[in-house]
Formats: sequence, structure tokens, C-alpha cells
Amino acid sequence: MKPEVFNISGKDCYLYCQPDAKSLLIQPVDEHDLELLSQKVEVIQTLTSKPFSLVAFNITDWNQDLSPWPAPPVFGKNPFGDGAKSTLAFIEGQLLPQLQQRGVSFFQLLLGGYSLAGLFSLWASYQTNKFDGIVAASPSVWFPNWFDYVQEKKPHAKYIYLSLGDKEEKSKNPLLAEVGNAIRKQEELLREQKINTILEWNQGNHFVDSEKRMAKGFAWLLNDT
Repeated sequence: MKPEVFNISGKDCYLYCQPDAKSLLIQPVDEHDLELLSQKVEVIQTLTSKPFSLVAFNITDWNQDLSPWPAPPVFGKNPFGDGAKSTLAFIEGQLLPQLQQRGVSFFQLLLGGYSLAGLFSLWASYQTNKFDGIVAASPSVWFPNWFDYVQEKKPHAKYIYLSLGDKEEKSKNPLLAEVGNAIRKQEELLREQKINTILEWNQGNHFVDSEKRMAKGFAWLLNDT
């Protein structure tokens, strides 16, 4: 399956459509994700019989466009911004209307992402009721003040898939090493709030099989929703 490629407000969008799809999968991606996008679609197809459409759009400034609030840099000198609001506004105000104009129909919306895009997807579920399900694969739940934020709120999404690599919490960076405890607390909180959720552990560190981890998350949502 080859994607239809189009541009909205400077963002390249990649659309895969299956006949009779009732679910639309949405994912913010970087260049590495784009290289593996078709492989991910193929893996999803092996894990579910349900038809779906998938749209991915490129993120040019990862730290700025996916961060819910400013934070000091973790790698290098680039700090985190507060562009998540603008990215969510792009999805709701531009991407979805454009897809409808192109004849893409959907009964449910499933948003997902990897790493900081996974944190963005989680954050979006606390902001809007647009999304029926969320995939947060290896999400950056170590992000400063994240747990303080989620303790005071309940997500609108009814289904949330969490995953992490079993070596990710062994990072030498003390902030990143908190990711294991953070995602366990996230899962516990979601269960207390009666959200349908799962925490799946994968072999390897943060950089292993990102497309397969995302595919498993989307397939879980498609099969359970």
C-alpha cells in the first residue's frame, strides 16, 4: 500500500486508506518514523482484520511542537517548548477537515505516537474528547511535572495503550531512568480512573523496533474498541 502525499500549512501528510475503514489512525512522525511507515502499516495488517486508514504528518521541531510546556534540555542544548497546543489545533482544525474533504470517512479517531510524540498523544487525551483511543509507545512520561499534571485530570479517551522497552529505565541519564517508575504510575492511575488500559513491555532499549511497537499499539486499539 502506497501513501497519498499532500501538504497542509507546511506539513507533509501521508495517507493510507483501506476500503470500508471505520477507524482513522493519526500519528505525528519524524524522518526515522517516515522511513518505517509502510512497514508499520503492513505489521498492523498482520495483527488485525479490521480495516483502517492511517495519516501521518511530519514534525520539524520535535522538542518545540510536541511539548506541553517548556522544560530544560535533556540532550544537547535544545530546550523543550510549548508547541503541543498548536499541533493539536492543527489536527483538529486543519488535518481532519482536509481529510473529510478528500472523502476519508471515519467513525472513530485513534491518536498515537512514539517517544515525545507518545507523551503528546497522552497529553492530547486530557485536552479533547476527539480521540477514542491513544497509543503512547515508549512515551516521555519522565517529562518534568508530568505526573503532577495527570494526577489532577482524567483523560477523555476510553482506551489507552502504554508500552516501554525493558532496558529504557536503565539509562545513565537520571531523568530518563525515571521512565519505568513513571509509566507504572501512569498505568495505575488510569486503572483507578476506570480507563481501559494495558502496559506492554518490549525487549530492548528506546531505539528498538519503534514501528513494531507502534503497530502493536494501534492493533490493540483496533481489536478492542
